[in-house]
Amino acid sequence: MNKLKILILTLLTMVGIVGCAPKQQDDSQVVLKTIFSRKSVRSYTDEPVSPEQVETLLKAAMAAPSGRNLQAWRFVVVREQAVKEKLAVGFNKMIAKAPVAIVVCGQVTNDGGEPNNNWTADCAAATENLLLSAEALGLGAVWTACYPYEDRMTPAIEALALPDNVKPYCIVPVGHPAGDDKPKDKWKPENIHYDKW
Repeated sequence: MNKLKILILTLLTMVGIVGCAPKQQDDSQVVLKTIFSRKSVRSYTDEPVSPEQVETLLKAAMAAPSGRNLQAWRFVVVREQAVKEKLAVGFNKMIAKAPVAIVVCGQVTNDGGEPNNNWTADCAAATENLLLSAEALGLGAVWTACYPYEDRMTPAIEALALPDNVKPYCIVPVGHPAGDDKPKDKWKPENIHYDKW
């Protein structure tokens, strides 16, 4: 099964289109495998990430759910080395070594000045879609936080010349994995409650 088909199946399942027919149940296993295989990749080879791959990642990100369908997410694709180095602050040094970084931003107010209280949830959903699609494409990526940390947000705002009503939510460096990173098993039944606490 090629990577594009895997991505399409992943996205269809995420938006609830894939049903319960036997063939589709087989396809759902591909989706679950992608979800359970996702890992944080912090080192990359020099192999470039193609414009087509970046566009696929962004389409996947924009297929995420959005509160009131406001789609407050905005994206800045960074390939220029000098800009990536400005974004690589603190624990985010891997940004400078990735072929591309995608900065997930949120429009915190609309053009009329009305606040969008859902922007962080929208950006989180878009980021998860982006990470899952990177996994499906055989790429490595990691979620590096900006919001709500001023010491991370300010360099991004300045480096990207973001307008006043747009805030950087996170930066996702993307590349071909240089190592053999493994997903973490985060299943903890003790964190689940049924019907009430």
